[in-house]
Amino acid sequence: MHRRTLFFLVVLSSLLLIAFACAKKPTVEAEPPVEEVTPDIPPVEEEKPVEEPPVVEEKMPILGDVFFDFDKYNLKEEYKRQLEQNAKELKGSPSVNIVIEGHCDERGTVDYNMALGEKRARAALDYLIALGINPNRIGFISYGKSRPFDPGHDEEAWAKNRRAHFVIKKK
Repeated sequence: MHRRTLFFLVVLSSLLLIAFACAKKPTVEAEPPVEEVTPDIPPVEEEKPVEEPPVVEEKMPILGDVFFDFDKYNLKEEYKRQLEQNAKELKGSPSVNIVIEGHCDERGTVDYNMALGEKRARAALDYLIALGINPNRIGFISYGKSRPFDPGHDEEAWAKNRRAHFVIKKK
């Protein structure tokens, strides 16, 4: 009997082993495939060059000189009109600064003519300021008789040398 029991146990174990081995295994559901998620990035556009404002070439003003009588620094009416035209030109060219040079003829002392040249330059400067030109745009200097326009020694040359001359200085 001992053999029979052993045989019975072997058969029983084999049957149990086969039963459990063939038993339905629990199915594990597969997870859905993971989709790649990309952040919402707008499509890359071509960089457009930064548009610079067009360069407008500012015209240089044309400024006329102002002339004075012998030993005078008061403005004559005809030269007030010239200064009004100069003011109009300067208003149309806001980036332009000027220096007004005061000049005299060769008669008189150096000191006297330096003072007279300054009075002539200041007379023109004051009139331009009264016409609305910013005083920060205007400088002045006196050259007295040291820089004559006409080197002659007669009334015609002297008349050309008694002047306020305008020099343009670009900012």
